[in-house]
Amino acid sequence: QVQLVESGGGLVQAGGSLRLSCAASGIIFKINLMGWYRQAPGKQRELVASVTSGSSTNYADSVKGRFTISRDNAQNTVYLQMNSLKPEDTAVYYCAADIMVSAVASFRRFWGQGTQVTVSS
Repeated sequence: QVQLVESGGGLVQAGGSLRLSCAASGIIFKINLMGWYRQAPGKQRELVASVTSGSSTNYADSVKGRFTISRDNAQNTVYLQMNSLKPEDTAVYYCAADIMVSAVASFRRFWGQGTQVTVSS
C-alpha cells in the first residue's frame, strides 16, 4: 500500500536547526496536500505547516518565520526546515499526505510513524 517514512528528528539546543524529511512510497496515483503535524506530551496534535501540489503553503502562527516547508513532487517527498528552535517546539512530528491510490479512488490521508524532536534550553 502506501508508506510515509520520516527522518531527521533528534536532539538540538535552543536556537539550533533541524531538517525533517518524509518520503511517500507504494501505490500512488496522485498526492495533493502534504504536511507536518506535531504532538507534545499532554497536548493535542496540531498542524505545523502544509503545502499543496501547487506549492501553496500554510503555517501555524507559532512557527512562521522560523520553519519552511517544501516538497519535491518528483520524489513524493516533503521537507520541514526548522530554524531558531525553541524548547516549546519539542514534540513528536508526524508527516501527513492526502493520496489517491488510483484514478478512480478518493483522496485518503496517510500518516507517518512520527519522529521525535527535542529542543533543550
